[in-house]
Amino acid sequence: MMRSLYSAISGLKNHQVKMDVIGNNIANVNTTGFKRSRVTFATMLSQTLKGASAPTTAPTGGTNPMQVGLGASLSSIDQIMTQGSAQSTGNPTDMMIQGPGFFALTTNGTDRIYSRSGAFSLDAEGNLVEPASGAFVLDVDNATIQISPNTYSSYSIDKTGAITGILSSTGLPDPIGNVQIATFPNEAGLSSIGGSFYTVSNNSGSATAYGVGAAAGTYPSGTTLVSNAVEMSNVDLATEFTDMIVAQRGFQANSRVITVSDSLLQELIDLKRN
Repeated sequence: MMRSLYSAISGLKNHQVKMDVIGNNIANVNTTGFKRSRVTFATMLSQTLKGASAPTTAPTGGTNPMQVGLGASLSSIDQIMTQGSAQSTGNPTDMMIQGPGFFALTTNGTDRIYSRSGAFSLDAEGNLVEPASGAFVLDVDNATIQISPNTYSSYSIDKTGAITGILSSTGLPDPIGNVQIATFPNEAGLSSIGGSFYTVSNNSGSATAYGVGAAAGTYPSGTTLVSNAVEMSNVDLATEFTDMIVAQRGFQANSRVITVSDSLLQELIDLKRN
């Protein structure tokens, strides 16, 4: 059987995965805190028909190896963790991280999940939560943040993550907490679990917590918190549509290789019949 058939099949499969990733990127073009992914390919093992030879003392030069490639394989699907654009919302519980880092949240008090989406709200008890999942936003002491409307008439969040409330009884400022930001040695190594959440993986490294009062000190250099705004997706539609065209042409070319290889096999069958 022709090697070209199997090489082209591998190309079809890889370009289909590339289209799947592009489709997911475009689907999340307006998802807050979303980070786009990219697909890279690598060559598969080659079949060596003749090995390389070294030059000899006689007037004969060396020869290069003769190899036939056996197709392409999926090399990686990488998350591109670049900064997304800011969208002003006017909602006092919305926050955006400018620079590296993730919000730390929990659903059961022990396990940690992380997110770049800062579209938060207050529940009936005044807890700062992610509204879709109910996950609690954590402060630097790994405790939940509670802004009770019965206690505070208003509140504000500054660029260091410090939350300050105005007491309804006295009108004086009162520190409520400080939003925790976690960083990782390899942010692209985090595992996406849906809901705009990430978890630690074997290759992400452990989380380092930052914030006023945290063991690691204040936020890392270049990282600030922007209130009344959220981070939009970093998907660039122009790039995605260009990648889509490239993937489509690659898929078509590999399909054409299968068609031509099939025609050649048909010629062989016809020779046998004749």
